[in-house]
Amino acid sequence: MKSLHQLSQKQTKKVIGLMSGTSVDGVDAALVEIRGHGLETQVELLAFHSHPFEAEVRNRIFDLFQPETSRVDELCQMNFLIGEIFANAALSVIRGAQLEVREIDLIGSHGQTVYHLPPQIDAQYIPSTLQLGEPAVIAYRTGIPTIANFRVADLAAGGQGAPLVPYIDFLLFRGTDRTIALQNIGGISNVTLIPAGAAGSDVLASDTGPGNMIIDSVMEMLTDGAEKYDNAGQLAAQGSVCESLLGEWLQHPFIGARPPKTTGREAFGRQFAHQALQRAQSQSLAPADLVATLTAFTARTIFDYYSRFLFPHYSVDEIYISGGGSHNLTLMRHLKTLFQPISLQPIDSISISSEAKEAIAFAVLANEAIYGHPANLPQVTGASQPMVLGTFSPA
Repeated sequence: MKSLHQLSQKQTKKVIGLMSGTSVDGVDAALVEIRGHGLETQVELLAFHSHPFEAEVRNRIFDLFQPETSRVDELCQMNFLIGEIFANAALSVIRGAQLEVREIDLIGSHGQTVYHLPPQIDAQYIPSTLQLGEPAVIAYRTGIPTIANFRVADLAAGGQGAPLVPYIDFLLFRGTDRTIALQNIGGISNVTLIPAGAAGSDVLASDTGPGNMIIDSVMEMLTDGAEKYDNAGQLAAQGSVCESLLGEWLQHPFIGARPPKTTGREAFGRQFAHQALQRAQSQSLAPADLVATLTAFTARTIFDYYSRFLFPHYSVDEIYISGGGSHNLTLMRHLKTLFQPISLQPIDSISISSEAKEAIAFAVLANEAIYGHPANLPQVTGASQPMVLGTFSPA
């Protein structure tokens, strides 16, 4: 069994990052080779595998999102079942890389977020977060030490528990002469701004609002589950934006709230999608018009965040896009129009896989944990202090 001390003595390690996001498509598994740690971190992607959830499992996960119907016994079982699925994803990416389990040093698992209650002024709840995918199951099934539960330490210190990827963005993408923004468009959209010559304390990051989540939910509703997303933005391209409905949605309180702030399914999940569908039907909007308006809403919320909180203070030289939203051509057209003349490029253009980026981040977070490096950025999350993230499950 590899101890934390033994792992920390290795200059080069093979680490798997596991991630399932708010879209609940499946588990992304990135196998990377990591050299060094901290500011000397270097990462090479060896293999990537996306392990889809079976329809029944995906439906059971969505049921957990509904506090009025979810049950504690189901929550308990799903924690272990999702752990099994994450373990299988790790084993699959190892096979894909034609390696042996004994060659892998560590796993970093984000798990599947089922509920997230970040600190808010006058909140009537205890700030908390819950990611399922029992790390002890992952460690046992794979025989590989596993670090998970990365969000809880930041929340314990008064932070939002998110976003956590900005620390990794800083390690991997910091530079000396350009101010860049890394815009991820997953289920939720988030941005990391790295000013030219930045130190870690200079990095800014936040959720900007919805990404693909509402569009995906509405597509499922419109097609009775036959379509899970708007492929390449084709349906949105056929519709027209309803400006009155767009203006109504842009009044959502999250949009104008000052950072640090995070959001998720609780604000922009199926309930929002159902209400959007009802409003569209009341105005006799065609399905294509509804999806076009939702796509414009995602683009506008991203641009609105930059306009309110970044552009008044920074001149952004380049924006790099990652996540599933980068494949939505209609969404990308909106963004390029809004942000011109700033260049928008896929993050693949700077030698990192868009699909694998977030899974890679949790591999690096696991590597940082074994050295006891704090990996939250308090100015980003609102935590009272830097915190070492993650809990350790030995193999």
